[in-house]
Amino acid sequence: MNFDISGAKIFFRIPTHLPLIGDIVVSETVVVSWLVMLIITGLCIFLTRDLKVEHIGKRQALAELIVESAENLVRNNTGGNKFDYLIPFVGALFSTSVISNLISLVGLRSPTADLSVEAAWAVTVFTMITLNKIKAGGLLGYLKGFTTPIPVMTPFNILSEIATPISMACRHFGNVLSGVVINGLIYAALGVASAALFGRIPGVIGDFLGSRVPILAVGLPAILSFYFDWFSGIMQAFIFTMLTIMYIANAAEG
Repeated sequence: MNFDISGAKIFFRIPTHLPLIGDIVVSETVVVSWLVMLIITGLCIFLTRDLKVEHIGKRQALAELIVESAENLVRNNTGGNKFDYLIPFVGALFSTSVISNLISLVGLRSPTADLSVEAAWAVTVFTMITLNKIKAGGLLGYLKGFTTPIPVMTPFNILSEIATPISMACRHFGNVLSGVVINGLIYAALGVASAALFGRIPGVIGDFLGSRVPILAVGLPAILSFYFDWFSGIMQAFIFTMLTIMYIANAAEG
């Protein structure tokens, strides 16, 4: 049984004839990312359709529960409603991360198993952190912060600032990709073991149990998928979102 960990498949390229940009690559990550966005958009339309003030239905109750959870997550970790403007962003970030992580359950490659996705999220968060720091202390105050506590620390402070988005991206990417690789390796190994063990049985039965339906690969991968896809996927989305809230809140407070 073959197991490919070379990365996302490239479906086609769109030539731009621009040396600095190169071709636009439409890969499996891009396609699945758009699918994730369509799923989230569809859920938002479905949950917010025909809202009522009284006698609300289960659909609206679920929508209100999601919004209230996002509000509590931000307010409980920032000490009030000062950062309510983060609620839509945090909700979008968390939902995108969760669905991207869990979409592998239906056989699609998770977009978060591609470092470029987390890198884009991290750059967005880093931009918000920087803007909040400039807003809190001004541009000169932001630049002066690199020289504290003593000017000789400036290069290290700059490296520390750059390390923030890199660490956020690599942490999320590493955990998701490791789950994909471990699950795939175990499934492939169990398939090989099935072929070696049951392939010795002569006739149709040996062929069926050994190659067509690798019986040893039934069960264990599903149990591991519960951890790597469900638990770890949701946990990594929560950690990334919490780090985003804390970094931005700390930056705004100077």
